[in-house]
Amino acid sequence: MQIPTNQYEFSYTDTAAGHHHAYLLSPLLELISQQTITSTEKLKILDLGCGNGSLSQKIAQQGYEVVGVEDSASGALFARQNVLECHFIQASIYDLSAYTELESAFDVVVAAEVIEHLLYPRELLRSAKKCLKPGGSLILTTPYNGYWKNLVRALLGKTDQHYTALWDGGHVKFFSVATLSQLLQEEGFGQINFKFAGRFPYLWKSMLCSSFVTRN
Repeated sequence: MQIPTNQYEFSYTDTAAGHHHAYLLSPLLELISQQTITSTEKLKILDLGCGNGSLSQKIAQQGYEVVGVEDSASGALFARQNVLECHFIQASIYDLSAYTELESAFDVVVAAEVIEHLLYPRELLRSAKKCLKPGGSLILTTPYNGYWKNLVRALLGKTDQHYTALWDGGHVKFFSVATLSQLLQEEGFGQINFKFAGRFPYLWKSMLCSSFVTRN
């Protein structure tokens, strides 16, 4: 099937799960399960930067109501055609103003391995804030970058391939616990908590961060 794409956007060619699902899915689902709501309705979750919908599907299989937002035409198309238990919107996370139905509609907003790809990460947090219900939570995941991990890489001469200038696109921001915490606080989020995913302590692959809106 021929899928129309913008030559400058990330293009999806199938519905395969992302490579990070192997180590990230379990702790992410655990974090989501810890979020509580006062109503008896299903937890409503917004998956920002949902790609081909594979993660949205895994979340929905836990009994949650899931809406995914994806800028890539190919990703949104694969998601709509193959993940029927979720609703998908093709839109930029930088501007969701046309989708008023998303405003203050969600208990949890998830953005998994997304923020490191954005030139303007604050806009992700602002979009998430607009979509959260009062008392709702934001869950971010991003590759872990810490002192010991970077030191070991340097000693072994194995620089993270995501730093290469030879890729088109890729990771453009590299967050630490301190910098991600500061960004969240500056954008009105508090009660910030981190957990980590990966086999070896302090060499973790990714970090997961949950937070709540504390001011508008």
